[in-house]
Amino acid sequence: QVQLVDAGGGLVQPGGFLRLSCAASRSIFSIMGWYRQAPGKQRELVATITYGGSRNYEDSVKDRFSISRDNAKNTVYLQMNTLKPEDTAVYYCVAYVGGKVYWGQGTQVTVSS
Repeated sequence: QVQLVDAGGGLVQPGGFLRLSCAASRSIFSIMGWYRQAPGKQRELVATITYGGSRNYEDSVKDRFSISRDNAKNTVYLQMNTLKPEDTAVYYCVAYVGGKVYWGQGTQVTVSS
């Protein structure tokens, strides 16, 4: 069993930045990542990172967002720069462990002037 705790969301103006964090209850020796779900839309993958640090990004964020992880702290981060109103969503941390998918509780990101 894995518990994931998301944090770092908030209200930010267009062009601003936020840093999300996700702390896992134990070591994750596999892929972690972030999804987001905007109102009325399906949940979509934002970025993933392997234990060794290989990264993958959704096209609309790859030049603005950066995913990283601190394996010693069992934590994954999402640095979000140059935020746009269309980035507004609930962001969920995810971990793939032993054939199962674990989710954080979600953290709201709102980009608005």
